[in-house]
Amino acid sequence: MLIWIPVDGSEVENAKIVPQLEAKKWALIDFDEGRIKSTVFYNSIDELGGEWVDFIILANKFENYIDYMNEGIMVLVVREEESIGDIIEAFKFKELDEIGL
Repeated sequence: MLIWIPVDGSEVENAKIVPQLEAKKWALIDFDEGRIKSTVFYNSIDELGGEWVDFIILANKFENYIDYMNEGIMVLVVREEESIGDIIEAFKFKELDEIGL
């Protein structure tokens, strides 16, 4: 499955989640069988070219998320996690909050 995360840089170990409008990069995580298969960084979310993404993880519940939901993407929000590793670990154990209408 593919997961988008807006981040402040392109180093997997150091990148931290930020609000969408502050994102310097977008991390696309390929997550399968309980582990990260790959992480690719994009300058914008549109660079992927319309490929299906399963989840987007946002920094807070006050961000604009309706467009993602309309595209069928499940929107999750971190609690206290900041790094990509911590976020994916929380994702594995269903410790992220779901945004719903």
